[in-house]
Amino acid sequence: MERILNALVLTPEQRAAFEAAAPGCELLFMKDADITAGDLAGVTVVLGNPSVAAVQAGGGSIRWMHTRSAGADQYMPAGVLPEGAILSSSVGAYGTSVSEHMFAMLLSIMKRLPAYRDQQHQELWQRAGTACTLHGVTVLIGGAGDIGSSFAVLCKAMGARTIGIRRNVNKPAEGIDEMVGMDDLDRLLPEADVVALVFPRSPETDGLMNYDRIKLMKPDAILLNAGRGTAIDCEALARALEEGHLFGAGLDVTEPEPLPAGHPLWQQPRALITPHVAGGNSLAITADKIAAIALDNLKRYLAGDPVKNRLK
Repeated sequence: MERILNALVLTPEQRAAFEAAAPGCELLFMKDADITAGDLAGVTVVLGNPSVAAVQAGGGSIRWMHTRSAGADQYMPAGVLPEGAILSSSVGAYGTSVSEHMFAMLLSIMKRLPAYRDQQHQELWQRAGTACTLHGVTVLIGGAGDIGSSFAVLCKAMGARTIGIRRNVNKPAEGIDEMVGMDDLDRLLPEADVVALVFPRSPETDGLMNYDRIKLMKPDAILLNAGRGTAIDCEALARALEEGHLFGAGLDVTEPEPLPAGHPLWQQPRALITPHVAGGNSLAITADKIAAIALDNLKRYLAGDPVKNRLK
């Protein structure tokens, strides 16, 4: 008999749907933060994101784990999950939430809204400088999956041309005018007016935007990151901004996270930083999508079919 621990954010109707999908199974419903190693004893299926420590200490019976997050880097290393355990994620649930957050950051930077908010606090009534528009500009999107595609659609609605970067250049994505591979990055950075990163973490993307690549960008370009903080060298970004390079930068993720006290990006007037809130459960639609993806995968797992969004 499967023992299923469900730590997703569910409505009563969604909980009932999970119960109906798993007749004859033992279902436990908890919150991620409350799960201890003892709670995982005998559990074969985990739906949620318990702490790595709890999984390592008590998750020896886990056969399948499905995270509510799109990324599951913390569960990938050997020794976290039992050997042979399946790991899948909720890729596809965050497109609306993260893309809208990125788009809001982009327009805020373009229209100098952070500067005007700072002036408001100083009781100043003056122009902060010229603004930018998305009409007719080129937006380079690193990571053309669900989030990148959703962001591209928003940018195109404002008149932008979009270029996506992904491993499989033959796989189209809504909102992307042209698809290229990572090898084209250095060629395209000098042409892009906006560079938006939503890459999953990988050795190929760690430290991707170093000082040299940031300097390849147009002096008045905008850099965004809502994927993995490791994709941008924050010290290099701070240096470039201090030198007057880039119109601005918007970061929902950083490396390290949070940035340490005294880091120059904290006080950089052309940097807009939010505390990794673009995803999560900021929108009710996100929790609904996570529940739907997990429920579909649970049905697949119990039927002996391959689960979607498998990571290992």
